[in-house]
Amino acid sequence: MKSFFKRFSLPVSLLVGVVSYLMFSQIEILEPIGDVAGPLFLDIMPVVLFTILYVTFCKIQIKEMKPRTWHFILQGIRIALSGFFVWLITLTSDADVKLLLEGMFICIICPTAAAAPVVTEKLGGSIGSLTIYTIIANVVTSVIIPLFFPMVEKSADIEFFAAVLMVLKNVTVVLVVPLVLALTSRKVIPSFTSWLAKKKDLGFYLWCVNLAIVSGVTMRNILLSTVSGHTLVLLIILPLFVTIALFAIGKAVGRPFGDSISAGQALGQKNTVVGIWLTISFLNPLAAVAPGAYVLWQNMVNAWQLWYKDKYGKLKW
Repeated sequence: MKSFFKRFSLPVSLLVGVVSYLMFSQIEILEPIGDVAGPLFLDIMPVVLFTILYVTFCKIQIKEMKPRTWHFILQGIRIALSGFFVWLITLTSDADVKLLLEGMFICIICPTAAAAPVVTEKLGGSIGSLTIYTIIANVVTSVIIPLFFPMVEKSADIEFFAAVLMVLKNVTVVLVVPLVLALTSRKVIPSFTSWLAKKKDLGFYLWCVNLAIVSGVTMRNILLSTVSGHTLVLLIILPLFVTIALFAIGKAVGRPFGDSISAGQALGQKNTVVGIWLTISFLNPLAAVAPGAYVLWQNMVNAWQLWYKDKYGKLKW
């Protein structure tokens, strides 16, 4: 049983989240428990994420924490792809097509997930390199959001400096603080951080807890969506193709630099929680189904990569 969960931990976490939501929202006798437990789990997500990153950053190699060429190439690609979808959106007058394009756009423009280093470590990539990329990606996101969003939705009331501060606050609290704390701990209490670093899969399994919560929230958003059946299916399916494309592009860019694993996760693993919030706040809220579906697809890709590495010893791309 332990071996099975270790090998299939991501799909199991996704399934647990979905089934738990359905049980505590659809079975009448369990609904009161769900009403209490749901908000509680959402409240503990930031705490779990902070702990995950602290544990992961205790293992970071300082020498790897420097900007690399592929970091900036991927930022250019992300900006170009986002701009391309903005252009397509401005060309269409069909409401359903525009909704689908907005969903794809938000999946692309989302910054890298703060927890991406956790999976990168499991796959054999560089935690330090991806951490620096994630910081760069969030800074770039804070600039391009107020530039692109008003083109997507004319009514998007988003001030430039407000958007910058919003994203930078998120990356500081979620990413920079645990990083600084981990690096400080390595200097002040090296014996503790050395012990923590030996707990190889602790951060990963904590991340599985967060993933179960996120998958439950995603299922809730899908079931409560008011879009038509055909459009809803496309909002769920199209992010699969975006997911595969972003992972593939990232790996292709990182391969010449000997960092295909980190680059693939950098472009492919997205902070969809931020994406959903941005969509609901500034774009068409119905498009939030797309980044919600993306989190399921990206973790199916992650699950397949982890299975492949476990079976064959390493990724070949």
